[in-house]
Amino acid sequence: MHSFRVALIDDHEIVARGFAGLFETLPEIQVVATVASVTELLQLVGETPVDLVILDLRLSDGSTVTGNVDRLRATGAAVLAFTGGDDAGLMRAAARSGVLGVVRKSEPTDVLLDAVTRAAAGDTIASTEWAAALDGDPDLSDAGLSPREREVLSLYAAGAKAPLVASHTGLSELTVVDYIRRVRSKYERVGRPANTKIDLYKRALEDGILPLPGRS
Repeated sequence: MHSFRVALIDDHEIVARGFAGLFETLPEIQVVATVASVTELLQLVGETPVDLVILDLRLSDGSTVTGNVDRLRATGAAVLAFTGGDDAGLMRAAARSGVLGVVRKSEPTDVLLDAVTRAAAGDTIASTEWAAALDGDPDLSDAGLSPREREVLSLYAAGAKAPLVASHTGLSELTVVDYIRRVRSKYERVGRPANTKIDLYKRALEDGILPLPGRS
């Protein structure tokens, strides 16, 4: 079984150690660090890669969500946001920064364990908290996608590969690939980059192209 290296950043030591112990019950998860700040983590692990960082959104060291996520992602680590509060602004900042999802600390144990397992493997965690934050975000610029581009994105972002999208839409596979390239370019122009398929999934959620979790 592949083992994922996971670090937890939370400046409440007792809380952090409790969650670290919980996550270590997963056979595929190796908790390699429990620290109070991004700086402390980077100093501790050095050049050793970490697969996933579970990041508390509200730290007391004066750092920002965006700055923390940017620093962590620059090392190649994926980030799962962890929150004990209801600050939609922090959750929106995390979503815009490229986290895999936002999970509330008060979720049941099985939900937390499932979220960490999936995030460590690179999956997006589309929780209701994250969806609500995106739904109320006033700062999302319209990418101006055409109806056909939205149709292609809805299929591709939901998990279909280019050949299947082509089959569903009646387009050639090369045309589908070109549509995805144009969609990415449009999002880039409005400051909402979508370089990966996970990014495209997030943009589709943000723009109502795919339904938000818990809705149809």
